[in-house]
Amino acid sequence: HKQSVSFQSHLNANSCAPITGVSGCSSAVAPSCPGRLRSQERRDIQREILSILGLPHRPRPYLGSKQSAAPVFMLDLYNIISTDAQLPGYPYYRAPMVTPMDSRFLDDADTVMSFTNLVDQDRDLLVRQQAREFRFDLSRIPEGEAITAAELRICKDFIHEHNDNETFRVLVYQILQKPLNKLFSPLMLLGQRTVWASEDGWLVFDLTTASNLWLVKPEQNLGLHLLVEDSHGSRSPELSGLVTGSGPRNKQPFLVVFFKANEVRLRSIRSDEPRRDEGSGVCSRRELYVSFKDLGWQDWIIAPEGYSAYYCEGECAFPLNSYMNATNHAIVQTLVHFINPDLVPKPCCAPTQLHGISVLYFDDSSNVILKKYRNMVVRACGCH
Repeated sequence: HKQSVSFQSHLNANSCAPITGVSGCSSAVAPSCPGRLRSQERRDIQREILSILGLPHRPRPYLGSKQSAAPVFMLDLYNIISTDAQLPGYPYYRAPMVTPMDSRFLDDADTVMSFTNLVDQDRDLLVRQQAREFRFDLSRIPEGEAITAAELRICKDFIHEHNDNETFRVLVYQILQKPLNKLFSPLMLLGQRTVWASEDGWLVFDLTTASNLWLVKPEQNLGLHLLVEDSHGSRSPELSGLVTGSGPRNKQPFLVVFFKANEVRLRSIRSDEPRRDEGSGVCSRRELYVSFKDLGWQDWIIAPEGYSAYYCEGECAFPLNSYMNATNHAIVQTLVHFINPDLVPKPCCAPTQLHGISVLYFDDSSNVILKKYRNMVVRACGCH
């Protein structure tokens, strides 16, 4: 038995949709209404879901942030781990921006955040030095999260006017101190890459150690210094094909950081047996769709537009068959209730297995966050 429910149908079909949780024996139902959620009901629902997502308020990102490079990369990550992306019509794929190493980082992470560069690259001094600087604000990293990996990603375009066999080095330094004078800053080399002029794609630099340092000692987060060298000395990053300031928004540099909470590792709960929908009166899983779009959140939630949460409903009557996933206690309780209904109530129909979803969204600073949330979807129901 299925009951297709969404906030969209609630708003447009002159009906009141049940709003359910995943614990307890009964579902919480929205008050009787003439056709749509009242403003207060909508605010209550929004507040509760934001609490589940661990957000103190609704993020309001800057306009135009969806056109930058970070959301594209993060959406690729989302498609790798999203359950919906593996269903028919959503083929599983590994996008060009995502490397096998990123996939391994993703397996161990429960949160991924991307950060955009805060440094204005148009300063005269940097242009004359043929250097570029980057700085990323890591102050929004949640407490209790440990950095497992961090990457600086810089786009490299094909250079048409150079010899394809020409190579040059891209060097990334950590700035150790504020400049002692206008020409020199103490630097420490973090990574380097030898790049072909004909190369086209994203350059990835490991910043895990530096990011962990900045997390513990924010005052030492003075930024990064990028230089490009060829056989004749320093050269302009832009003439080398690097996109470091000007250029398309979807090719701008960004930092991506993978986190893992200092607690039990997140795992999806998978049912050993396929779900069975028996008669309409029997305890089973029913359809319930939660639409983020209908809550007016499409400007900050990138994906998904919503998700199937499901809920449990139905009778736990004697006898409890094997497909009802009843506990031993529920079986005994059912027997006693059958003999003496006034002595104890029937067992409850409730979730026996749940699994998580992933949500990709912007925060107030237009950083992109990919986070896994546990116990959001009913996988199976049973009698308790």
